[in-house]
Amino acid sequence: METDSFLPNETPSSSCSSDRVLLRLYTSHFLSTWNSRMFEFGAVVFLASIFPGTLLYASVYALARSLFAVILSSWLGSVVDRLDRLVAIRHSIVWQRIPVAVSCVCLGILLTSPSVRLSLLLFVILVLLAGVEKLAATANTVSVERDWAVVISDALNVPRQDLNASMRRIDLFCKLVAPVVVSLIDGLFSTKVAIWVVLGVNVAVVLVEYPAIAQVYQSVPQLDRSIDRQVNEEESPVEERPIFRTISQHVRSTFASWQEYVRQPVFLASFALSLLYLTVLSFGPTMVTFLLHSGFSSLQVSGMRIGAVLAELSGTWAAPFLMDRIGPIRSGLWFLNWQFGTLAAAVAAFAFDGDYPRLVARCLIVGVALSRLGLWGFDLSVQFLVQEGIGSGHRARFSATEMALQSVFEMMSFATTIAFSDPAQFKYPVYISYGAIGIAAVCFAAYVRRERGHLLHTSKCMGHGTL
Repeated sequence: METDSFLPNETPSSSCSSDRVLLRLYTSHFLSTWNSRMFEFGAVVFLASIFPGTLLYASVYALARSLFAVILSSWLGSVVDRLDRLVAIRHSIVWQRIPVAVSCVCLGILLTSPSVRLSLLLFVILVLLAGVEKLAATANTVSVERDWAVVISDALNVPRQDLNASMRRIDLFCKLVAPVVVSLIDGLFSTKVAIWVVLGVNVAVVLVEYPAIAQVYQSVPQLDRSIDRQVNEEESPVEERPIFRTISQHVRSTFASWQEYVRQPVFLASFALSLLYLTVLSFGPTMVTFLLHSGFSSLQVSGMRIGAVLAELSGTWAAPFLMDRIGPIRSGLWFLNWQFGTLAAAVAAFAFDGDYPRLVARCLIVGVALSRLGLWGFDLSVQFLVQEGIGSGHRARFSATEMALQSVFEMMSFATTIAFSDPAQFKYPVYISYGAIGIAAVCFAAYVRRERGHLLHTSKCMGHGTL
């Protein structure tokens, strides 16, 4: 197989060679993200069709999937840091595809209305497979977005903020379009057809995704991580340990990952970003349900969701521009305060929801849509800080722990809507979500002050400084 190889400390001989490598990287990332988003949304839709009249199965499925990430992501990040980069990414692809394929078969069987005992068994299998798929998707994300992106941007002389922004646009495109495709197939044909389409796409894209990422690895020698330590470990005698000792060692390793995460200099910035996952202020299932209860049609809500994603995409262009101009720390401060400010009127409107429910809903829609620019601008700013501040030997473990923390806050957001399940009580989850953004702003301000000694320096923020 012919590849365009770049020797260490060299740059590509032409922009054409660089473009080919980036195209393969983007292709692999798109296919991985597309399948993850397609199945993530489709599984909930399929379970709702199989078990009509209740949200119990879909809720348990989503919560269990997040719980796997909370418990095992830190350990997984440590494994990714130790493995050869290509081996790690290949494992993540395989262990994303196998659970999805088997899950589709289980869902197809459930559609035939089997016995209660078999249905329960298949559902348990689905939950376990969802956990494996979530962990594999996490491994793929932390490998490509947090580690490979750093090495490739340096090797190809591509501005890292531009590469990060391009990857985020792929994420957002898949987030918007993949659920729409699943919904259209499910609505126009049937749930059975939608399940088999998801299965077919999941299996077919491996033929492109697998070689594409391998070609990227072969084209950029800097990605070849030394595995001498791994070889030595494999060649040394393997000590057989009792199961309880193995579990104890795993628990200690997990706690060590969290301790290392907290001690890192970018911890406060990462924690601030993670706090933003404790929210109902997004066009997710909870807010969509509230809008439908407020009298909006599903078509109107779909249009709102598209508008919000367009705002998110604009953040992926605004972030590199602002980071080039004032630096990632100050751009993060500006983007987070933009998010906090644009939601202020929407949150305040809930204090007067007794007489003007439609007005409150409209304020919420506008505020949330505008806030998405700040959210993803802040996300990209913090991602750049993490890539700069964490060494390559710890980057995957740090990012995996960060994603585990995000899952914790995501589960907390589920808990707020369980505690206040009546749409008339939606204001309380809104207040909690806005409070989380406020705490995130305080945490990031503390990080900025610790790094720079001050929060704002007007002349530099409005000029060309990048400190």
